[in-house]
Amino acid sequence: MGFYEFSATNIDGETVNMADYKGKVVVVVNTASKCGLTPQFKELEAMYQDYRDKGFEILGFPTNQFANQDPGSNDEIQQFCQLNYGVTFTMFEKIDVNGDNAHPIFKYLKQEKKSLLGSDIKWNFAKFLIDSSGQVVKRYAPTTAPAKMRKDIEKLLS
Repeated sequence: MGFYEFSATNIDGETVNMADYKGKVVVVVNTASKCGLTPQFKELEAMYQDYRDKGFEILGFPTNQFANQDPGSNDEIQQFCQLNYGVTFTMFEKIDVNGDNAHPIFKYLKQEKKSLLGSDIKWNFAKFLIDSSGQVVKRYAPTTAPAKMRKDIEKLLS
């Protein structure tokens, strides 16, 4: 299976097919509202604003798997992201990224690009960069600032 064969439920409860993103450069990120890395939402949103008209998308997947840092409901998460960080990129319903119940998209992404520590996601804000043909080209550590991804994104958008 490739990236475009998956689907996920967005934070409003609607099914989104990853095939809708064919031809676009995509960043998939697992998020949390109460994490020390949560301010990355600001940089992610800025990057989205800068590149969205050039064929760029960010897909945010909240998870509560790391130190209970996103305990809220999908509605609470959505409100938090919009009110505190002005998030306009697509957010999905809360999922698991590791373990038996990990969302199929994250099972796939982790298989395609392992980290130095193996395939499991180690913390909130792990980021995967997918090119316009659906290939997973890079995985970034949770602590990698979104701004450090810009050169790679710009290369794929040109």
